[in-house]
Amino acid sequence: MSAVSANAPRRELVASFMKSRIALVALVLLGIVVLAAVFAPVIAPQNPYNLAELDILDSKLAPGAKSIEGKTFWLGTDDQGRDILSGILYGLRISLGVGVISTVLALSIGLFIGLAAGYAGGWLDALIMRIVDLQLSFPSILIALVLLAVLGQGVDKIVIALVTVQWAYYARTVRSSAMVEKRKEYVDAARVLAYSNWRILYRHILPNCLPPLIVVATVQVAHAIALEATLSFLGLGMPITSPSLGLLIANGYAHLLSGRYWISFFPGVALLVTIVVINLVGDQLRDVLNPRLH
Repeated sequence: MSAVSANAPRRELVASFMKSRIALVALVLLGIVVLAAVFAPVIAPQNPYNLAELDILDSKLAPGAKSIEGKTFWLGTDDQGRDILSGILYGLRISLGVGVISTVLALSIGLFIGLAAGYAGGWLDALIMRIVDLQLSFPSILIALVLLAVLGQGVDKIVIALVTVQWAYYARTVRSSAMVEKRKEYVDAARVLAYSNWRILYRHILPNCLPPLIVVATVQVAHAIALEATLSFLGLGMPITSPSLGLLIANGYAHLLSGRYWISFFPGVALLVTIVVINLVGDQLRDVLNPRLH
């Protein structure tokens, strides 16, 4: 009976999530996108960044065109003869990887700082929140641009920039939840039992702060992907050897007016679909995990 009762809330959450057909379709599409990115080396027709597999004679071929060897490029090729479909699959690996890694790191930092600020209060809370307010007063793109201008290009550099931009959102969210939770009776009972502050924070308060944090993290993954794509489009994100969707779009931007729309169009559609489905899943998670909306 205990196992059944423990699984009941989870089943209710799953049932509530599945009530929205749009969110369910978005979740399926997100699963397809993730699988396509993970298995890109297996399902991609070409490794678009292996020079030995490229032929300059195949450059700028329209969707559905065939190469001299008879290979079909379903989404066309770019100005280097790279298969657009393969470029999108490999680009998804970079975009999703950077988005998820930066979100996890920023979440970890923001979680620790937010819990400390919300539980301790006083001067520590005031100091941390002023730093958070100062950072959030600047546009994310501006902070990332400045950091990348100093650090240079590279996957690790853009992850550092995205973590720097994101941690404040999590710190503020966790701090607000922690301030509410620490005034509840179960925290007073834990203090009466002489539990340490660390145990109260991470065994009692933290689990009750996770629902809003999960929602913020889901939305911030989409935000990180969009921001990385913007930076790569501007030439300050990924290097040419580690292409993301933003860099693929930038590669075809100069050819839009010449009628070769597919070089930028299809990577742009892939980026749009990825961001939209993540946001739809995040919106539904917010509705499911927020008891005030029921």
